Amino acid sequence: MSAPPEHDHESTPRHYPDDYDLGDRNPADDIFVAERPWGTFQQFVSNEQVTVKIITVQPGHRLSLQKHDHRGEMWQVLDVPIDITVDDRHWVAEPGETVWVPRNALHRMGNSGDRPGRLLEVAFGHFDEADIERLEDDYARCPDAEQ
Repeated sequence: MSAPPEHDHESTPRHYPDDYDLGDRNPADDIFVAERPWGTFQQFVSNEQVTVKIITVQPGHRLSLQKHDHRGEMWQVLDVPIDITVDDRHWVAEPGETVWVPRNALHRMGNSGDRPGRLLEVAFGHFDEADIERLEDDYARCPDAEQ
């Protein structure tokens, strides 16, 4: 008897290649969980050009309210609830929750808890730290915007 395949999902993407490159496709649609004898794994992306970060937000702090012209971002909350804003929606995302931030969407993450909180960020599209338009910032990094 042979072992089950290590990858039991469809290997052909269900999207056009440019969808991710433009930061327009919600990659959360392609996340899947695979079960193995030793446990499970969750796959976020396969064979795509992305930039991956783990962001740590200290208690009582938040990132700027910002947007990006050239990328969309998928966030996976890792360990503590995180305050999330995407356009006009505001909520507290729980550990394990996946958030999609489309290209040009206003967004922010913050931590109103008492422990540092981490998020896995996967950026789709052209990644450049200069591609940040800050509209509000607690650290005075957008001089022309109202703080």
